[in-house]
Amino acid sequence: MTARLTESPWTLLKNAAGTPREMLDKVRRLGGAFAAYADGDKLDGRLSRLQEIGYVEEVPTRLQLIVGSVDMLRFWISPAAADYYESRGIHFGFHQVLRILDEPAGMVDPTGFLSTVDSIIGHVMQVVHANPAYDLQLLESHDGGLEELEQQVVAMLAGTHPKAASIGAIVEEPDYHEKLLAFVREFRAAKDTDAPLRENIQNDPKWREIEKTFGTLPNAMKYFSRLPSRPLPAAWHILMVKEFPKHLGVH
Repeated sequence: MTARLTESPWTLLKNAAGTPREMLDKVRRLGGAFAAYADGDKLDGRLSRLQEIGYVEEVPTRLQLIVGSVDMLRFWISPAAADYYESRGIHFGFHQVLRILDEPAGMVDPTGFLSTVDSIIGHVMQVVHANPAYDLQLLESHDGGLEELEQQVVAMLAGTHPKAASIGAIVEEPDYHEKLLAFVREFRAAKDTDAPLRENIQNDPKWREIEKTFGTLPNAMKYFSRLPSRPLPAAWHILMVKEFPKHLGVH
């Protein structure tokens, strides 16, 4: 059992929030995350780097990235997570509060293109991922990103990670970090290694179908590039498309 399943709600909130100094650092990182949205050069550089290493074939437009982020959240990230937590008897809303307290900056950038290495790693370590391949591919575009992730997971397992208490207040599967470490090492050795899928994704054909599109960065970018690139069609898509558009997905 993990602290997430055994400690009281107040203890979980306290552990997730950390010390006043840690909270101040979190607020600073959140401000930096918002500021990054105005940095077009940073986004262009990240997309160019991903294209260089072969994860992006066609670079989506800014508008396609916005629409794609909305779709990723409403068709994949949020509903798949809500389904998972319901299956485990965990209140989804309270879980989101813990995530915000632990690392608010990790909640404002669905694609991760504007996130720092630490924000991406914090996100990967605090959430039992439906498929962690996307985040590892994203980290590969940062110098030393994968190595840093491996070191931090090792520290988490050893109990020496500086955020061990706050991460432990969120992660609900006791063997998650062991599985994550194994995948990180396998991924660094062979990029096409199979990722460990979260239980509800593995067992549900509906989620498996959507996972094919959003579970990896290359497929997600293919989907983004198929979305409307002009304002009116993009607005129509967001307002009128209520279910995952299978014809735009990757099969």
